[in-house]
Amino acid sequence: MCGLTGVFAPQYDASEGLRQVVNAMTGALVHRGPDAGAVWAEEGIALGHRRLSILDLSPAGEQPMHSACGRYVIAYNGEIYNHLELRRDLSAARSAPGWRGHSDTETLIAGIAHWGLDKTLCRVKGMFSIALWDRRRNRLSLARDRIGEKPLYWGWAGQALVFGSELKALRHHPDCPREICREAVAQYLTFAYVPAPRSIHSGLYKLEPGCILTVNGAPPAAPPSAPLRPGESHGSLSIRRYWSLNEMIEEGQQSRFTSESEALAAVDESLRGAVGRQMIADVPLGAFLSGGIDSSLITALMQAQSSRPVQTFTVGFENAAFNEAPFAAAVARHLKTDHTELTVTEADARRVIPLLPDMYDEPFADSSQIPTHLVCKAARRDVTVALSGDAGDELFGGYNRYFWGPRIWRRLDWMPHPLRRGLGRAIATLPVNGWDRLGALAGNRVTRPGDKAHRLAARLRDVRTMDDLYRSLVSEWPGEAMMQGLDCVSHTLLDDPLPSILGDDAPARMMAQDMRTYLPDDILCKLDRAAMSVSLETRVPFLDPDVLAVSSRLPTNMKIRDGQGKWALRQILYRHVPRELIERPKTGFGIPVGEWLRGPLREWAEDLLSEHSLSRDGLLDPAPVRQAWTEHLSGRRDWTHRLWIILMLMAWREHVG
Repeated sequence: MCGLTGVFAPQYDASEGLRQVVNAMTGALVHRGPDAGAVWAEEGIALGHRRLSILDLSPAGEQPMHSACGRYVIAYNGEIYNHLELRRDLSAARSAPGWRGHSDTETLIAGIAHWGLDKTLCRVKGMFSIALWDRRRNRLSLARDRIGEKPLYWGWAGQALVFGSELKALRHHPDCPREICREAVAQYLTFAYVPAPRSIHSGLYKLEPGCILTVNGAPPAAPPSAPLRPGESHGSLSIRRYWSLNEMIEEGQQSRFTSESEALAAVDESLRGAVGRQMIADVPLGAFLSGGIDSSLITALMQAQSSRPVQTFTVGFENAAFNEAPFAAAVARHLKTDHTELTVTEADARRVIPLLPDMYDEPFADSSQIPTHLVCKAARRDVTVALSGDAGDELFGGYNRYFWGPRIWRRLDWMPHPLRRGLGRAIATLPVNGWDRLGALAGNRVTRPGDKAHRLAARLRDVRTMDDLYRSLVSEWPGEAMMQGLDCVSHTLLDDPLPSILGDDAPARMMAQDMRTYLPDDILCKLDRAAMSVSLETRVPFLDPDVLAVSSRLPTNMKIRDGQGKWALRQILYRHVPRELIERPKTGFGIPVGEWLRGPLREWAEDLLSEHSLSRDGLLDPAPVRQAWTEHLSGRRDWTHRLWIILMLMAWREHVG
């Protein structure tokens, strides 16, 4: 796990000036790679790298690295888990160089020299972002892994093309743009993150997962008028897919499992293989353990393949409603892991908040970023690598919206849209406290019924299709309406067509949407930045290509059954852990932010949400924010998520100036 940077500017020679710029950019990523750093440059091109040593701790694994033939130079962030298998394939093809060490970087660049970049990336099982310079063709290639575990930003700083693992590296270029992209802010307000391909800055972008960006010869002197998508070009710069989520889904659905036993065997085998591959390391390794299905299964498969107790980590909280530590401890005792539980106070959690703008570089408002950082920090005291159970929800149907959303839609689909809108208006006529009183009379079987009724009313007014309903379920603020001076927001990845083979399978459609947006831009971004801020490498076995392929072959009823998600994973987990240790309502990884905003965080929030602060540069309409803040403080509404989005935006603006 490392960090990379670079500048491509043919107007410059390999002068000390270019080296100094890239050295400064590289220095901004020391947290991603505290063990070593270097810059390579020749006329017009420079690559920088910071190393967190995981495989081959010797200088033979240092980067930027040259291919044995001298044609290629690579700076790479990630891990190739099947690199020993690739070495055997290269030897069989009589194309193995005289190996200098046993790093996966050396394997990767040897594979590129033999098979080419596209074919090599299709062979690898791993996570990565790559900057590759072809000295023979004067060609720069940037590439990102299939799902987007590792970040890669790119764009223009003056007339130079710049790129790097985090925006803070790009900002160390003296000509890096600081202008806020209004379209990005609107999308952020809606989703709580800035979805690819945009970044928060105009002229800087995220490379989409599964893509390769290529610049042949000199890069264009200025950015395109809109973010480039795969299949598009801008002068000498083009973007293409080497792997497609839609194609994987299509292929999987065409060969769906019909036998439950066959399906479970395939899921078990693929996960076992993925976990085994991801346990390779020359440094201490462990796992996050929350006691939920996903982390418990990953830990169980690790322990089954380990000759010693696996080191597991969890954080506990003083507030019992958010404390999953006892569940994790019970699973750890059963599996006989070497378990570490760190209890953090609310003060510990709140101390993380000022760090978030620098940690994430752009506005990011998934409040579980706080406990994620804390568990990463706890794990880093003992290990350098930790396996995570992330992505199990998206692949195997774990989120509540996958079963509640279709239920809601089945009750609405028959209703003409005008009638649906009228029903929404009727529900909204009764105030929130009125619905709360009705809920009390009914025995309070639903928490905060007034809040939920009004959210349903808004959805009834807006949705026309199941896909509209999904969008409403994952949206918070009406981003376009919140922005001053913005008429409309351009295309997002949610507007891309889904595989036609999914038809009207609502849960499958929602999972596919989450896989291409929410997973890379929220979940994986959260994990990467939280872990890298403390120099911890995290690995996600659920995103192994074999696991991805098997999950795509499962019919929905082998993922969601009897109103419960992750059916297939549960059946495998029960072979390792008693059912009674696992079966409980899904809680997520949360903290009581809403309570804090009414208490110890009130002064901080009031300053950021003041009329003056919100109106400072004419970006936002302050009226709806102030209304939400007033309603939240009074207890009439729970606007925690919406307010956290605004607070993270305002805190970031203060941080970057």
